[in-house]
Amino acid sequence: MDLDGILAAGRAAAAERMRDTVRLYSQADDVFDRNTGTTVPGAQTTLYTGPARVKSLAQASGQDTEAGEREVRLLDYEVHLPWDTLLPDGVRVLPGMRVEVTASRDARMVGLILWVTGAQFGDQATAWRIQAEDRS
Repeated sequence: MDLDGILAAGRAAAAERMRDTVRLYSQADDVFDRNTGTTVPGAQTTLYTGPARVKSLAQASGQDTEAGEREVRLLDYEVHLPWDTLLPDGVRVLPGMRVEVTASRDARMVGLILWVTGAQFGDQATAWRIQAEDRS
């Protein structure tokens, strides 16, 4: 059995299932402008743009919580990126980074912003999996 050949075939099959397009980015803290009385969103740094598979996990794992005096439901997602995806030197995926769905065959997903909660690494994986949640 040729493990490298099997992994290559598995990674190719996983890549074929990546029919969404996403943008992975970090965002600096928002800044309050005292002159205008408004909050200015922090600068965004794009780390990856390209194919992905955005997969909703069991909604039963969603958690109700309160944010900014309103009730929100945290729904879990898993974002699959190509296994060989590289980020800029010295950058790691960290909780709080975001994934924006920019294109999908399911039009309801376009514009969805997911908050990264973790990432999995492994030399025998078929895709790079990032755990995220919808905080809407």
